[in-house]
Amino acid sequence: MKRLLFFLGLMAGSLFSLAQSVPYNVVFDLTSKDTNDHKMVVRWLSEISKERPDAKLEVVLYGQSLDMVQKDKSAVAPALQELTQNKNIAVKVCAAAMKRHNVEASQLLPGITIVPDGIYEIITRQKEGWGYIKAAH
Repeated sequence: MKRLLFFLGLMAGSLFSLAQSVPYNVVFDLTSKDTNDHKMVVRWLSEISKERPDAKLEVVLYGQSLDMVQKDKSAVAPALQELTQNKNIAVKVCAAAMKRHNVEASQLLPGITIVPDGIYEIITRQKEGWGYIKAAH
């Protein structure tokens, strides 16, 4: 009986240790123009990065979401700029969506990266084993 309890304790400890060693990498998919969704993503980035400083977080914007990263339209500019100072947080915007919505690189907040294809960026992260969150309410 003692051996069984010891074995079960050892297994439980191993499982807990394994769960804590899995990398915390998440890509957020944002297509919404709704500023509540923009605020929600900023809150998630902030909370996760405080709880897990080692977490790698990436937001990919396309569709109607481009206002979030534009200098004259963003409802979350100060918080977003602060978050992009973190080397583990990336905010990326789709070049195809920028072209479709007539948004120039000069209109973007500092720290925002342009990628050729937002959907491909998300697929690439998923293939690398990153978690995926569709940011919507």
